[in-house]
Amino acid sequence: MNDIKVMNHAADNIRILAASMVEKANSGHPGGAMGGSDFINVLFSEYLVYDPADPTWTGRDRFFLDPGHMSPMLYAGLALRGFFSMEDLKQFRQWGSVTPGHPELDLERGIENSSGPLGQGHALAAGAAVAEKFLEARLGSTMMQHKIYAYISDGAVEEEISQGVGRIAGNLGLNNLIMFYDSNDIQLSTECGVVMNEDTEMKYKAWGWNVIKINGNDVAQIREALDAAQKEQDRPTLIIGKTVMGKGALRADGTSYEACINTHGAPLGGDAYVNTIKHLGGDPENAFVIFDDVKEIYAKRAEELKKIVAERKAAEAEWRKANPEKAAQMDEWFSGKAPKVDWSKVEQKAGSATRAASAACLGVLAEQVPNMICASADLSNSDKTDGFLKKTKSIVRGDFSGAFFQAGVAELTMADMCIGMMLHGGVVAAMGTFFVFSDYMKPAVRIAALMQVPVKFIWTHDAFRVGEDGPTHEPVEQEAQIRLMEKLKNHAGKDSVRVFRPADADETTVCWKLAMENVETPTALIFSRQGIAKLPEGTDYEQAAKGAYIVAGSDENPDVILVASGSEVSTLEAGCEALRADGIKVRVVSAPSEGLFRGQSKEYQESVLPKNAKIFGMTAGLPVTLEGLVGANGKVWGMESFGFSAPYKVLDEKLGYTGENVYKQVKAFLAEA
Repeated sequence: MNDIKVMNHAADNIRILAASMVEKANSGHPGGAMGGSDFINVLFSEYLVYDPADPTWTGRDRFFLDPGHMSPMLYAGLALRGFFSMEDLKQFRQWGSVTPGHPELDLERGIENSSGPLGQGHALAAGAAVAEKFLEARLGSTMMQHKIYAYISDGAVEEEISQGVGRIAGNLGLNNLIMFYDSNDIQLSTECGVVMNEDTEMKYKAWGWNVIKINGNDVAQIREALDAAQKEQDRPTLIIGKTVMGKGALRADGTSYEACINTHGAPLGGDAYVNTIKHLGGDPENAFVIFDDVKEIYAKRAEELKKIVAERKAAEAEWRKANPEKAAQMDEWFSGKAPKVDWSKVEQKAGSATRAASAACLGVLAEQVPNMICASADLSNSDKTDGFLKKTKSIVRGDFSGAFFQAGVAELTMADMCIGMMLHGGVVAAMGTFFVFSDYMKPAVRIAALMQVPVKFIWTHDAFRVGEDGPTHEPVEQEAQIRLMEKLKNHAGKDSVRVFRPADADETTVCWKLAMENVETPTALIFSRQGIAKLPEGTDYEQAAKGAYIVAGSDENPDVILVASGSEVSTLEAGCEALRADGIKVRVVSAPSEGLFRGQSKEYQESVLPKNAKIFGMTAGLPVTLEGLVGANGKVWGMESFGFSAPYKVLDEKLGYTGENVYKQVKAFLAEA
């Protein structure tokens, strides 16, 4: 162990760098970063196992930061480890910088997750802990002996998602999860006592956690807590560290600026900054330096890590020699490549609901993708993720050999934990719930898109045809919302989310295939509750890979083009016979993914939906859902209200989703044109 005096000096070094980053940028949050520096220093310089020469080594410990506004603390700590330069720190919050205001996924620089929306970061960590246990059950402890560390703040404890994480992690006994709670009692605009007075220790104990309370600025107590947490065999550990917001800060008049709300979300400023840096042992004129004694303890840790990593990698080499098949399997799982699936094994029943068709696909995936985890928010028998469950068993405390993650009623927690599983690496994760409940999951969908995590969202009961359940359970605006994200590009210039709403059972198989082959972005799969008629014989379902395509039986040189996704494609087909009987040439287009369609060549797009064509669209969602495909001169039949409680066939009649109304509306559209 390092000398306490030097350790305190190193923590002050982190404080100086964090405060200086914020000061130079004239933007950011110095107080929390200064308060948490002691824990970060102890963890990074004495406990965290990683390979400085191989940042993506699968055997590394993972560190997930939840309060992303404390990024200066993380960047400063990583700078001591050699992952950031002083110039990087000076560019905090600037255009093109590798030190953005909130951390963004960057494994080469030691950043395991994008963070910012409070609560999601530690949910990602809990998911990574599940993945480690899942892989240990398949590969053994030699290859999976690392820990998952999480860092949370008061805000994360207050966010509702913390209840889901606390319940699930405790219930599963995730002893590989060690979480530090930076309890400084101060928030951005209030002191914590204004909004909470609960007993956090007892709450987590009730969930089955090992809870340790310490002075979070005391090196010896931090060490003792981490030692105990690493030895814990049955429970996740929460270390409640009482810390001081803005530790070491002085005002312009030289008085203490510690434990002050004003240090939370603004630079210290002027003489307060100067006095603080001097008080911490730095030079305000040259603050971006690493002290020599601090360099020594981190250099010492680097040497220790060489030995630790060499021993582990030697053991891994022996394991690989003794288990060549498992080693090859592990390499494939961590490669990031799409798993190999024989889709010919999927047997679909014509006329079935697409949720049932999805179940058929999931059953095959459960058999053929041994590193896949499927989850459900207590709806597996309705969202039909039970197609996967029937071929495996649930993950439970003490037995992670199953592959089904029972999240309970916690959609956001489930989503973030599945994303965290994939951030860990080595697994493919999918999860299901009703489409209307995707509203609970939007923050996770967004963070997955930002990080380019190819998780699979399974959303069923896709429209008002949920029927008797009534408007609370009938999605209307949800498809338009998720398809808006199809139009966004991520930092790599790729679609942020890929969305599929298949038109029948066979198109469902193709959409699932495309989802599993998509290793660059999240995929959303939207399925029906009710049965859907099969598309006309001869339809080339493989064309769904282009996002939109012409359905078999369509007329050449059409007078009108009918376009839809999901259930509405067969509704359009139902109106075609009467239209053709009137001498109208009709083309029907199935458009399961507008995002994919817009990625095709201009020539292909024009061949399917010509710019000057008369185009009529039908959607069970908001009309805007299809307006991008129909164009300014087209017409969309869509929902103008929430749904109603009634049998779905009655709703189809009342709301105009019938072949007869298609005929009526298209005739009127052509007459107007």
